[in-house]
Amino acid sequence: MTDVKDKTAAFVRAALAQRQPDVLTDPHLKDSAVVLLLYPKEGQYCVLLNKRSMEVEFNKGEMCFPGGSKDPEDADLWATALRETHEEMGIRPEDITILGELSETNTGAGFRIHPYVGTIPYPYAFHPSGIEIAAVVEVPINHLLDKRNYTEEMRMRMGVLTHMTTYTYNDHRIFGATARILRQFLDILEQSGWPKEA
Repeated sequence: MTDVKDKTAAFVRAALAQRQPDVLTDPHLKDSAVVLLLYPKEGQYCVLLNKRSMEVEFNKGEMCFPGGSKDPEDADLWATALRETHEEMGIRPEDITILGELSETNTGAGFRIHPYVGTIPYPYAFHPSGIEIAAVVEVPINHLLDKRNYTEEMRMRMGVLTHMTTYTYNDHRIFGATARILRQFLDILEQSGWPKEA
């Protein structure tokens, strides 16, 4: 499995390196960062998501990537992503290998989200925060790519008619900024020739 893992990580890294991520320049947006983590599980690659608890300030009960807002002591947004991922999921920064970055997106709450893509060794002993995280959800990439598992529609977002995707996995709905980041990543994989058996 190690050889397959290394080849898949190299594939994702190369696919991301072919594109220049877009950066939002609105100075009024608050900085935040997330990590889209992927790893092999039971013969296929999965993406790590978590369902937020009802005790958090933002995105109550929603499906999200590990991450959060930048603290003044964070050296940069990668440091923010690593710190938040450790706080939320118990994943040690040294266990994350960065594979690339995605274009930024903004939220109705006034955040600029900088998405990183990374991988971790698996199996991994997650230690989710009892306060912030209601559930750890591992979603196979090929499930997300299956047209039966998502819907697309045009909706108004911040006054602009926007193409929106909503994913479903078991009884979970993935929408909003998380779905936009996910769609961007999956489009890159497909355009680069993602192997369906991965």
